[in-house]
Parts: sequence; C-alpha cells; structure tokens
Amino acid sequence: MRRIVLGALAIIMIVIVILPEPAIAEAGTYYKVVADSLNVREQPDPEANVVGSVKAGDLVVVSDERFGWMKVRASDVSGWVAGYYLRKTNGTAAVAGKSDKVQIASAEKQATVLADAVRFREGPGTGYNVIGSVNKGDGVTVLGSEGGWVRARIDNGTIGWISAQYVGGAQGGASSRSLRGKVIVIDPGHGGDDPGMIGTKLETLEKELTLSTSTLLADRLRAMGAKVILTRTKDVKPKLSERVSISESAGADAFVSVHYNSAKGNTSGTLTFYYSKNKDESLARAIEGRLAKGIGLKSNGISFGDLYVLRENDTPAALVELGFLSNEKDEKLVRTDSYQRDAADAIAAGLADYFE
Repeated sequence: MRRIVLGALAIIMIVIVILPEPAIAEAGTYYKVVADSLNVREQPDPEANVVGSVKAGDLVVVSDERFGWMKVRASDVSGWVAGYYLRKTNGTAAVAGKSDKVQIASAEKQATVLADAVRFREGPGTGYNVIGSVNKGDGVTVLGSEGGWVRARIDNGTIGWISAQYVGGAQGGASSRSLRGKVIVIDPGHGGDDPGMIGTKLETLEKELTLSTSTLLADRLRAMGAKVILTRTKDVKPKLSERVSISESAGADAFVSVHYNSAKGNTSGTLTFYYSKNKDESLARAIEGRLAKGIGLKSNGISFGDLYVLRENDTPAALVELGFLSNEKDEKLVRTDSYQRDAADAIAAGLADYFE
C-alpha cells in the first residue's frame, strides 16, 4: 500500500510540474508604452527601486492599478510604472512587450495647425521619416494621439503624425501654445503625517490621491510646454507657508492646489475654489469650465474659499476638489488611473484656456 501511495504522489508531482503556465494575456489587459523609456519599480512609488525598464511601443500586461500606478508584466520584467505613460490597446502578442500589432483608437475631430512649416511624419516621434509639411491655419482631421503626438489626416488624404504642441483643438480645443514658457506650481495637498480625508468605504488616503493626480498633471503640462514645479514629490508635508513660498520664489504664473473632498451626507462631484475675484476667479472659472465638460463626476461650480494657499499667495491661484471620499461612488471612481488622467487633462486644458 505504501509503495502505491508513494507512486501516486510522484505522478501528481510530475503532473504539477509539467502543467503549462497560463498565457499572460489572461492575467490582465494589454497596454502600450508611450514614453521613450519607462522605469519599472518594485512598488507604486516614485522613490521605489528601479527593477528594469520598458520602451516606447512595448506591450505590457496590466494586472493591478493603484493611485495612478499600474502593475505590469513584460517579457523580461515585472513591477510598477506610472500609468500616465500607458495606453490601452486592442493589440495581441504571444509575449507582452514583443508585438507591434497595436490599434490607436479612432477619435476624429477637426483641428488647426498653429505654426508654419510643421513637419508631417510617418510615426509619433522625431525619429520617423518626414513625409510632408503643413502650415499655420491648415485644417487637419485628428484620428488619435500618442505620447505628445497627434495622428492626423490632411486635405490630400495623407495620414501622418504631428507634434501635438503645433495642433490647436487636438486636446479638446486647448492650445498647448499658450502654456509654452509658463511657470506653473502644482500643490499636492496634505502628505506625511497628515493623510487628509480618508475614504469612508475603502479607506482611501487623500494624500496619496493628490500626489498621484498631481504627478499626472505635471506630466501633461510639461508635454504642453510649461515649466512645472511640485510642492512635494513624495510623502512629506510642507508647511502651508512653504507651499506659498515655493510659488512666489519661482515667479509662478499660476498655482493649483489639488485635493479630494469630504462632507456629511452623500454629496458628490468636483468643486473649484478661489480667494480673490481680481486675481484668482478667472483661473478657477477656466479650470472649472473644463472639469464641467465631463470627467466622470458632475461639477459643483466655483466657490469663494478663505484658504491659506489662496489667501496668502501673490500668484493667481485655485484649489480643486476632485471628488468626495465620503461618497462611496466617488471614492471608487477617483481611485482609478483613468479618472485621475481625465482630471489632469481637464485642469491642464483649463490652464491653457486661462492663459489664452
């Protein structure tokens, strides 16, 4: 009997060993890398150790998402990357990171070229061949976008790529031209021993959301030509006076403080605060105008706020509350990378509107 049992166990062990590993495509969703080189880190933290990198065009499988970071698996590395640099794709691959079968989602809209002799290229980057040029005032049909480039069709039917900074209307009507050279301070609220609001259902920490959203916003603004300064880039808590001092010392053109809200009851949506009607209100109104166009939550408009970072700031300043962590629906939504990216894009577009 003992010999039979041992033999059965041996067979089971062999079966376990030779069973094929499930295809990684079943573990998550494919995304395409849109940064030239993207660090992969051990943890969802900009200070975490780098364990490898992926490059533009690589396909990765995403298995988890946390506060603007995505857990990915490529052919030879796995870990966490900033979600802003990934785009969901219908591409397929036997091994993630080794296929170029990627479709760019169609999103046709009309746009206008903002400069003369803008090069029209075969792909989204300066390394691709030039196939023509377009001039200021020319109309193009935008078919998609990727990593700061716009895929467009011109009047003669040719399809190619143009740097997004030279295309007005490609980002929902906001021109990146108005942000070139502007100094913008982004203030991720709370931090360190101050968690801010804590979600009532999922115990989401406001300080983590504000940092991840602000990082996405900073990346978006830099892609539009702005110089961006963050009042914090990790889990620390600058004093309110230090946040204001950073803005004033930099000679900033605008200051935006990013927060998430809480209230009694089931209040939902975004809210944008200003302090001075002369200095701040137009900035708050421009940002709210973009948030109101739709990021997944309704806009509650703009409101006067006697808040230190607004009141004591000589720079035009606004404070945005991007959802209520006391509302279960809001809390679940604002944790997602897609919501935070949409919010960042809306704020960036509002800033562009303000400077125009």
